[in-house]
Amino acid sequence: MSQGASGREGGRSLKTRVKTARSRTLSSTLWLNRQLNDPYVDRAKREGYRSRAAYKLIEINARAHILKSGQKIVDLGAAPGGWSQVAAEKIGAAKGTSKGKVFAIDLLDMEPVPGVEFRKLDFLDPEAPAQLREWLGGTADVVLSDMAANATGHKKTDQLRIIGLVELAAEFACEILGPGGTFLAKVLQGGTDAALLARLKRDFAQVKHIKPPASRAGSSELYVLAMGFRGRREGVEVREDDGRDAL
Repeated sequence: MSQGASGREGGRSLKTRVKTARSRTLSSTLWLNRQLNDPYVDRAKREGYRSRAAYKLIEINARAHILKSGQKIVDLGAAPGGWSQVAAEKIGAAKGTSKGKVFAIDLLDMEPVPGVEFRKLDFLDPEAPAQLREWLGGTADVVLSDMAANATGHKKTDQLRIIGLVELAAEFACEILGPGGTFLAKVLQGGTDAALLARLKRDFAQVKHIKPPASRAGSSELYVLAMGFRGRREGVEVREDDGRDAL
């Protein structure tokens, strides 16, 4: 019998029912139920990752090969550090086997991660790009963003808020990336705003959407991947496709 059919992973039943407590809201109960029955949550605990989100980056990288030994990586909104862990492993910084660097920045505190330098910093600070370039000793090869705006429960509002956040992250990325650099950011299902897509296609050679298997099936979560940073140039022709290609 297959692992999926048996309902077990690592010898533990994946289907756990959560009783609704009087002090717990329905949404909290549903969230806890998903956590208890999520194989990625269990796997993250066993393999030492700080969050299930680590597997999203692992899966994206397995397809697109964006993380390479010796690179300089910037992880925006990094806490609790799952993506920073993966980046440090992939570029050899975790074991000190390469000259690669991972800089994680967030407004929240983050426990130390091997091979990662953390800075408590608002990436929207006008001085942030210059500070990052100074810390990196030059430009970055990859900018990662798994940030998401706080959800309101109103789909259109949430879409607008996360698009706004991605636009700011993209602007920041274009300030610190070197030629050929990569930008990866979380968006929502339904695609990325047309103006943002046009901006990314102007500044990057290739722009695609990707949904890694670790993103929950019922989630509207999606990632936009922009590769081959051209730098700031006027008159770059924008391709006419809608950017919804899948990797």
